[in-house]
Order: sequence, then C-alpha cells, then structure tokens
Amino acid sequence: MHAQSLYLRRSAARPSRQMRFDFDRPASGGMISELVYGEHQAAMSLLLLPLLRQLGQQSRWQLWLNSPQRPNKSWLERAGLPANKIMRFEQNSPIESAEIMLKALRSGNYSVVLGWLPAVDEETRRRLNEAAHEGQCIGLILHQESSRSVPERPQSGLKIQTKLYH
Repeated sequence: MHAQSLYLRRSAARPSRQMRFDFDRPASGGMISELVYGEHQAAMSLLLLPLLRQLGQQSRWQLWLNSPQRPNKSWLERAGLPANKIMRFEQNSPIESAEIMLKALRSGNYSVVLGWLPAVDEETRRRLNEAAHEGQCIGLILHQESSRSVPERPQSGLKIQTKLYH
C-alpha cells in the first residue's frame, strides 16, 4: 500500500513552493488551517471527505465541533468515515467553542478537530496552532463565506477557498 499525500500550494508570493502532508502517519507537529466555503458548494465531499477518510485509519478520534448538520451513522458509513471514531459536540458560545477546540487539539486524543467557528483573531489562531503542534493534531476552522464582496485574507496559516475558478 502506498502512502497517500495531499499537496497544497502556498500563496502566490511563492507559487513553486509546496507543502506535503503524509496522512498515513500522525500529524508531524500538527497544524491549523482554515476552510471558507460558499452556501451552495460541496466543501465536505470535495476536500474534507478524502482527508477525514484517511485520518479515520488512525486509532485516534475525530471531533466535529458545532457542525451545522448532524450526520447520521448510515451517511457516515456511506461516506467511508469511521462512525465509531467521530465525536460531535455543540457549543453556542464562540469563546467557549475556541477554548474547547484548544483543549481538544492539545489533548492528543484526536487525529483532526473540525471547528465551525466564526473568524478567530490572531492571538486565538496562535494558541490553536501551538495546541495542534503539541497534540500532533490537524485542526480545521470552517466557516461559511460571508456576504461581503471582498473576502478577508487569513492572518496566518493556509486558507483554502472552495470556489472553482475557470
């Protein structure tokens, strides 16, 4: 069996530089990334499902924090996700949600923590990144694209836009 990897290009400032993520091993050091998706885009099926399937092969849990939909067991199984390794947690307070994500990342019990959070400030992003490195975990901050015409650039880290440009 060969190792599956995901290649993501960095910003246009260095178009030739690539980052490589090897998902057959626990995250080496961990990372935080941000996914902004449109209302009618299939972000889960296009980007997240292959990643979640691969991470599901690890012995660790996956945490879905404030997921907008409540996937049932049959949907998870059809999508190839390990229903017995996915934990879902709801928290109404954005501040408490960021703290829960921070603790989950730091614990080392999760291969990935998906947090549907509002935009986070630089200090929170720094703390989440440190916690991801400490717990050797991938943290994904997900939020729906706002109605603003000009999208905000991430303060740091990698931001993946799911809009398809032709």
